[in-house]
Amino acid sequence: MEAAQVIKVMDQMPYGLYIVGSAADGDINGMMADWVMQVSFEPRLLAVSFENDAHTLENIRASRAFTVNLLSQEEPGMELASRFAQPYYGTKVKGRTGAVATEVHHKLEGIPYTKTASGCPVLEAAMGWLECSVEEFVPAGDHTIVIGEVVDGRLVREAEPLTSSYTGWNYSG
Repeated sequence: MEAAQVIKVMDQMPYGLYIVGSAADGDINGMMADWVMQVSFEPRLLAVSFENDAHTLENIRASRAFTVNLLSQEEPGMELASRFAQPYYGTKVKGRTGAVATEVHHKLEGIPYTKTASGCPVLEAAMGWLECSVEEFVPAGDHTIVIGEVVDGRLVREAEPLTSSYTGWNYSG
């Protein structure tokens, strides 16, 4: 197998771009995720894949709840995606040194949001959102797939969803 060729193909796979919200012990967080999909109609289940060392995954393990905020192709959606592209811990980005490496990104600061019953954030600029209760954690290599039952949600407004194809971004490792 030629790893470079596999990556080139995977770079072309389109993904939606979402902000996954979490809350645990007073720590409210949001992160951009693109590996999100519906997995069942009955019960209504959703799966999200997280890097094993993701801060949001820590919160979800503690609280067993999360939100998925759908972004639109409109300017507010692009602004949110850009802001949330940073990891919580600066050390997660290879090659960072000094103060940039030790920085912690509190991405929700200054972002208008409300909280669901579980305390997870719903972004005011999102075109829609879903709240999930964790059903299962599935180890998958360097990621963990979290399967959640959808317990609430709203389509706030009709819009074109933001995708990796629209932004030109990719996430294939």
